[in-house]
Amino acid sequence: MESALSSNDADFRRRIRSDVPHSARVWNAWLGGKDNYPVDRELADVVSAAYPQTVDIARASRAFQVRAVRYLAGLGVRQFLDVGTGLPVENSTHEVAQSIVPQARIVYVDNDPIVLVHAAALLTSAPEGRTDYVEADLSDTDAVVEAASKTLDLSEPVAVMLLSTLGHLAPAEGIEVVQRYMARMPSGSCLVLCDTVKTPATLAAEKAYASGDNPPYLVREPEEITGCAEGLELVEPGFVSISQWRPAAGEETVPVDQWGLVARKP
Repeated sequence: MESALSSNDADFRRRIRSDVPHSARVWNAWLGGKDNYPVDRELADVVSAAYPQTVDIARASRAFQVRAVRYLAGLGVRQFLDVGTGLPVENSTHEVAQSIVPQARIVYVDNDPIVLVHAAALLTSAPEGRTDYVEADLSDTDAVVEAASKTLDLSEPVAVMLLSTLGHLAPAEGIEVVQRYMARMPSGSCLVLCDTVKTPATLAAEKAYASGDNPPYLVREPEEITGCAEGLELVEPGFVSISQWRPAAGEETVPVDQWGLVARKP
């Protein structure tokens, strides 16, 4: 991977706040990771107490990501744009894709400096492929796509991935942002998308998360997720609870309150 850090390394590190929770680190805590601070673990515990399925959703989201990437790479997709990637974990997008297609190219996108530092250190491409990182806000689609085009060939299909990410945007804005990404992608590109659906329990989690003085994370009505895929062709089994999207034999299939889809651009 080409390091995103340079002479600005010290500046990135100064921007890392350990006194306020951050979504990527809170998510890392739910996954049992160590790349978080006490303030992140405190908020993770508050949300989990309000909504015990939180940890199950975090794990199911990662499992869905692995299955979707493996499925698309098996079809020959060689380029992935992972927007809102979060902190690196085992079986990250590039590891799964390049285990099937060593020539695969992956671009990760996030706006958190601690994610950037970890990505520069840990996201190492297979020799035949390429892995890179873009620091940008997910809603700045032009900046993301322009930076990603230095690694990805946008004349060839790209899998655009937004997993457990849309909640950082208002519902209407989220639909618009995803559609802008897909409008820039060529025919044959795919969308991999999932987020938390609105129920009384997930609304309690939303409220608990906001107690950490974070920017809110907004749960969705189902149509506020499926609307992102308007004009695309859903891959079977369609829009379902992520634990039930093409599970492997013996894999946990208990439904969770996060739903997702994989769709192809005609």
